[in-house]
Amino acid sequence: MENQNWIQIKVLCSSKDVDKVSAVMSMVDNGLMIEDYSDVDQILNGVYGDLIDKAILEADRTKAAVSVFIPEIKSPAESEKFISNQLSADGIDFTIEHTGVSDSDWADSWKKYYKPIKTGEKLVIVPVWEKYNPEPGEVIVLMDPGMAFGTGTHETTRLCASMIEKYIENGDSVLDVGCGSGILAISASKLGAGDCFACDIDPVAVRIARENTVLNKTPNVTCEVSDLLKQVPVTKDGYDLIIANIVADVIIRMAPDVGKYLSADGHLIVSGIISERAREVTDVLTENGFVVDSEQYENGWYCASVKKK
Repeated sequence: MENQNWIQIKVLCSSKDVDKVSAVMSMVDNGLMIEDYSDVDQILNGVYGDLIDKAILEADRTKAAVSVFIPEIKSPAESEKFISNQLSADGIDFTIEHTGVSDSDWADSWKKYYKPIKTGEKLVIVPVWEKYNPEPGEVIVLMDPGMAFGTGTHETTRLCASMIEKYIENGDSVLDVGCGSGILAISASKLGAGDCFACDIDPVAVRIARENTVLNKTPNVTCEVSDLLKQVPVTKDGYDLIIANIVADVIIRMAPDVGKYLSADGHLIVSGIISERAREVTDVLTENGFVVDSEQYENGWYCASVKKK
């Protein structure tokens, strides 16, 4: 059996935020390494003070670090982007670094493992460097995600793609909030959507999404930088389908405003939500005039489609 290569993703943060950072990183993998010296002074008052390494004694008590180890086969770049998005949404001050692979190989180290992925009855996500012969009726989405989130390998992306396939109708207008690589808006277009507006707060993600729209020959997908809904154009009748594969806290924050962007009979697909927070999110959406139409779980992740009451 071939030896597995592992990549360490390390988040540096304030010691006061170490629990929140650990919670976010545990969404990627439960095997965490935590470096937190804020309680060293308490140990010094005990019987083990003389046994503590000098480097620990001299460590900054206000700083901490949390590491997760990702197998190379699992797209470490996508995991890092996911962690960064979650922490930014929570308003946590942090820096992130990785070791175990050279910077020049960072974005590409996992590509040899990234193969075509079927996400529903029709959709197949195909890496642009792979050759794939589609079966009759399959809809192919070519993807070169670069450093943006959205390869189709993550559960939340697959769940959303499956929901899009379920609800999209020919000519539907689509809004993709937090589009990452553009994978979901492009999928909607390939399934027959009309005008699609995809946005992300990250200019790099928007650039990659635009490149992927060219790759897939989907000129009806417009990609722009937007802080959630702030720069999204409001249409007369609203969007027929809105996709928000972000994080629970951001979806909760959007809940009071997203309704004015959705058509009367439209669907709002939400994901990026860990199972434990599913009810919290749907309760807030219910309070803001929505009702759950359908929901799915996969490996601890939750996705729902909601409609206006």
